[in-house]
Parts: sequence; structure tokens; C-alpha cells
Amino acid sequence: MLEETGKGVSKVNYKLRDWVFSRQRYWGEPIPIVHCDKCGYVPVPENELPLTLPEVESYMPTDNGESPLATLDSFINTTCPHCGGPAKRETDTMPQWAGSSWYFLRYCDNKNMNQLAAKEALDYWMPVDWYNGGMEHTTLHLLYSRFWHKFLYDIGMVSTKEPYVKRTSHGFILGENGEKMSKSRGNVVNPDDVIAEYGADTLRLYEMFIGDFEKTAPWSNASIKGCKRFLDRIWALQENVIDGEEYRDSLKTSFHKTIKKVSEDIEGLKFNTAIAAMMALLNEINAAGSINKKEFRDLLIMLNPFAPHITEEMYQNLGFEGFLNQQKWVTFDEEMCIDETIEVAVQINGKLRTKLIIKADAQQEEVLAQAKADEKVIQAIEGKSIVKEIYVKGKLINIVVK
Repeated sequence: MLEETGKGVSKVNYKLRDWVFSRQRYWGEPIPIVHCDKCGYVPVPENELPLTLPEVESYMPTDNGESPLATLDSFINTTCPHCGGPAKRETDTMPQWAGSSWYFLRYCDNKNMNQLAAKEALDYWMPVDWYNGGMEHTTLHLLYSRFWHKFLYDIGMVSTKEPYVKRTSHGFILGENGEKMSKSRGNVVNPDDVIAEYGADTLRLYEMFIGDFEKTAPWSNASIKGCKRFLDRIWALQENVIDGEEYRDSLKTSFHKTIKKVSEDIEGLKFNTAIAAMMALLNEINAAGSINKKEFRDLLIMLNPFAPHITEEMYQNLGFEGFLNQQKWVTFDEEMCIDETIEVAVQINGKLRTKLIIKADAQQEEVLAQAKADEKVIQAIEGKSIVKEIYVKGKLINIVVK
């Protein structure tokens, strides 16, 4: 009715606000605009770009809230590019988004003094394969940089429609009280203090072990001590080294499984579970009472991305050739990673009754027969009729009775 009577039109409202692009501070790209009383706002000619910041004695904001540049007459006073009359430069500067929205394009050809970047360089390097950053970047930097990139694409400056192929965000590390770290809350953890007490490797390892990569997690002084104990136990292995250039039978399967787990988890940004797998392997090594040189070397290679300093030093102590960080990554045999037996849960009407150890390649009939021969299952279904038998391969059996 409003449209028909000319009193209104339908419209889609987005949760976007105008981008306030100016800042009242010295540090920032100068805005290449001059104000002329006759011509209005006029852009600085392209042959006069880039417009650079002048030298100033004070970077402090002015008393009236204007940019520090507003006090510099030699910078402000200029001539109008259109009429040649007196004009004044814009004294606000651009925000940090101006540079951060396209810096990755400049990386492609950073010594080029004539262009943003050469087309050949942009064609070769772009788009960015993998862009990682904090959660707070998602709604600001990413929005702006993608908008900026699409504008550059529209005017033919870049050859890819999208700036990134893959994007990931890492979570926050909170204070021990579960709140975001801030000086006002008094829960900030100083990395220098942690390094002084526990070492850089412990800090590095704990930050990756603290939780899932993309999730928020609280800092825990107790847990960082656990990471320190883990590295101390790795260091202590040097006292139990024996000769050997092959995995021993008692540890062969465990090493292959751990290498597979750590390799895949690093690629999947599951650093915490990769570290947990190495902790489990260390328990098995300690149970064996010793570690041979082949086993130690491969363990150090796996641990090196997480704790580079201590592992490099142990690698040298053990007399291995070259530098640890230059060694080829360890490989695994897929056949050695297959479990011969697995554990499955047995449910009666959805309620857990027992667990079975079965052959990994067992067929459904064999598994169900084994389940129905279990004493606890026999008692649970005695005097009842079986309505349905469900087997989720490798995970559970559910027998429905009435």
C-alpha cells in the first residue's frame, strides 16, 4: 500500500555501516586530497604520488582533536591542481586498514617502484594459499581486504577475484579466570616471565597443547608445568640410548601410528592431539626401559616443530649429522598402522551393557555372534525376543529386544 501510494519503497537493510576512513593522528598514509575554496575537494595528481608524511617535531594529538599535521603550515598550504589557486591539504591520515588491506599484494613484488606489483608477479603468487589470523580479524580486516581486492580486480589491477584460497582463525587464550586478558582485569600473562621460568620451548609447546586451534581456551599454570615435565622426560631419554638403526618389534607399531597421527594432525592444525600422541609414545618408550638411536632420531624430528631448541640440542648431543631442522620428515607404513583388534560397545535397547574386543576385519555376523555369547548380554536378553540387531562397523552393536 505504501508503494502504491508513493509513500515508501521496499529495501533490504544490511548490518553494515559507513567505513570511517580518516584518523586524527600522524602515523598513517596521508590522504591525497586538497581543499580549494573555488573547486572544492580535488585529488592530488597521480604524478605527484605517493604523498609522504612530513617531518614533525611532535606526534601528539592537538588540543582541539585535529591531526598533528594540522599544525604544520608548510604541509597544509599548497596550490589547487585544477585552478592553481591557494588550497589546503587534508590533514587527516588513513587508518591502519589502508595498508593492511593490500600488503599481501605488495609482497608479490615489493621492490617494484613503478607499480603496485607487476602482473607477472601477481599472476604467479596470487591468490594467497592460506591466510591465518585472529578471530577479531574476521569481521574487520577480512571484510576490508576482500572489498579492496575486489575493487582492484574490477579496475584490472589484479587477476584473481578472491584474495585467499583458504582462511583459518585461531582462538583466544584467556586468563586463568576464564576472562579475556587485559591489564584492567589483572590477568595478563607475560610471555617473557614464562620463558624465564620454563623456557621458550615449554611456552611454545603449551600454546599448541592448550586446546583446539580455533577454540578459546583459558591459561593454566598447572598445565604448563605438565608440558615442562614432558620435555624434561624427553631430555632424560639421553641417559637410556642404545644402538639400533631399526624400530624394535615392541615399539614398531607405536612409532608408525604416532608418525601418521602427528603428520596428519600438523596438516589439520590439530597440534594438541599431535602432542598428546607423542606423550603416549613416550610412555611406551619409558615402559620399554630404553630407546635406540633410530627411535630417538625420529622422535626428535616429530617433536622439532613444537620444541625446536631442546630437540636441536639433543640431536647434536647424540652425534647425528647435520641440523635437525634440515632433516627429511619421517614416514610411516600404512600397513603397520592398522589395528588387528578393536573395541566395540554393546548396547541393549540403547543402554551400554559391555564392551568387546573383536578382530578389526570381523564381519557383522561374526561380531553379533560374539556379542550374543557374552555373559552380560545373555543375562540382558534372557526371556525376551530380539526385534532388531544394529551394527555400526568398528564402533557399536545395539540389540533391540522386547
